Amino acid sequence: MESSLVQLGDALESSLAGRITASVVALGELTVDIRAADVIDVCVALRDDFSFDQLIDVCGVDYSHYGLDEWQTGSASGTGFSRGFNAVTHGRGRDMKQAGGDLKHPARYAVVYGLLSVSKNRRIRVRAWCPEDDMPLIKSVVEVWPSADWFEREAFDLFGIVFEGHPDLRRILTDYGFVGHPFRKDFPLSGNVEMRYDAGKGRVIYEPVSIEPRVLVPRVIRKESGREGQTDA
Repeated sequence: MESSLVQLGDALESSLAGRITASVVALGELTVDIRAADVIDVCVALRDDFSFDQLIDVCGVDYSHYGLDEWQTGSASGTGFSRGFNAVTHGRGRDMKQAGGDLKHPARYAVVYGLLSVSKNRRIRVRAWCPEDDMPLIKSVVEVWPSADWFEREAFDLFGIVFEGHPDLRRILTDYGFVGHPFRKDFPLSGNVEMRYDAGKGRVIYEPVSIEPRVLVPRVIRKESGREGQTDA
């Protein structure tokens, strides 16, 4: 299986010279990276020349602070509960500023396409990097695979990725008056607004969220304390 994926990756790099920026086989899957500007050309070639006739999924990814680990609770160290007091990543509170950290990827946002070739019984993941972090923009592939319609709307709703040329790009999961994009890493866990029914007005009203962020310290096993198997609060 892995050898056939490697061969497919080599064939793609040969056929789409200059458009494939990276190719890797891992966990039984082939992933190729492309630029947002090349998404239509690459997708048409994958459909017509490599028989990837089905689009299984389109999803957004926010790589902000990807791979940073704040919970180091495997031992009784002074950094075990650092997440509650020394912010490493962002998003836990409404007023929390974005923490520092180096981005190890070409951009903050990417769009991932899962493709299936029924006739050849193989799959591929295509990852396209959005060039602008402030305004992630990429061309819609609805004209290539009509099934992309609702998938792109979902990625727009949750990540704020704009799909240029989409016939009806609007929210699909959140409410009409929803503020922000909830799957972005800097979106507060408590949200921006809350809703309740107002008996006086006879309708549901929206207000700024009143939940105060709080830290829940987990129970951990302190291995080097000599009391393995016991838990401390």
